[in-house]
Amino acid sequence: MLSKPPSTRPPEAQAPSPATFLKAKAAWRWPEILFWISAFGLILLFPNRHLLLNEIAILGLFALSLDLILGYAGIVSLGHAAFFGVGAYAAGLLAKHGVSEPVTGLLLSGAAAGFVGFLASFMILRGTDLTRLMVTLGVALIFHELANRLDWITGGADGLLGVSVGPILGRFDFDFAGTTAYTYSLTSTFLLFLLARRIVHSPFGLSLKALKDNRLRAATIGIAPNRRIVAIYTLAAIYAGMAGALLTQTTQFVSLEVLDFARSADALLVLVIGGSGYLYGGLIGAIAFKLMKDTLSAMTPAYWIFWMGFILVILVLIGRDRLMATLARPFAPLLRLLGARRP
Repeated sequence: MLSKPPSTRPPEAQAPSPATFLKAKAAWRWPEILFWISAFGLILLFPNRHLLLNEIAILGLFALSLDLILGYAGIVSLGHAAFFGVGAYAAGLLAKHGVSEPVTGLLLSGAAAGFVGFLASFMILRGTDLTRLMVTLGVALIFHELANRLDWITGGADGLLGVSVGPILGRFDFDFAGTTAYTYSLTSTFLLFLLARRIVHSPFGLSLKALKDNRLRAATIGIAPNRRIVAIYTLAAIYAGMAGALLTQTTQFVSLEVLDFARSADALLVLVIGGSGYLYGGLIGAIAFKLMKDTLSAMTPAYWIFWMGFILVILVLIGRDRLMATLARPFAPLLRLLGARRP
């Protein structure tokens, strides 16, 4: 019996083991560390902009949840606001009826949205991209109409009144400047980001990418597509529900607007701006989207939507990667010094 000849390739040319590959992918890089230090540093640097920063942190978490299914599983959704709204109403109802502690309400709201996401995930297993678009949109429309009809529970078009949120962990009260709200939302987003980062850099995350590239080929190598789609869709629903709960808890109000189609569209636009499939796209896109919206609405209150659309069209026509490469060219020496590359 012939023995296998020893490899003549140099050690550095051999393919890394799966464990080594995942460890290298999960390693933290300087731009990531600087990003989060800057995010928390804004608590001290911009004390007058905490309300806007709180909105950015919540939108970033919502876009992150969409990125989990779009960027890693290839599922396009026009109705992701359904889970955002379920979490928002769950947090509002819990606070109104006795569970006013924010962290407890946040976890329960995420669980409620995750349960709805788990049930909804079975409706998208057999469909193609266009069918999934319609199914996700239909689910959101159903929840929007239910919230409107069940006004004795949700408040209907007037919104849910009487939401009173207590101090975080019984110690930190929400203030009018939004400092506690931004710190709370940013910390929640950061912790959930760490969990998402751990998941996408695991064998489960790699199997999702295989499904996104070619579902049939992934199934032939032993990957169970349906179980993974159900799992990641449920997880994304939990994230979206928590984002909705953060909005309710920090504003102490919830209305039908949380279930509106425009909220789903905003999350998609955020990913168009920031990119999908690397987690930071939702966060960076949320910053750019909110700043553009805030600036344009202040400059031209009547036409800010036109200019927002114009910028997005230019962005799509030129290409985000090409535009970012042009903007980053003057900083190339600094980026090389920091070892920056796409996370």
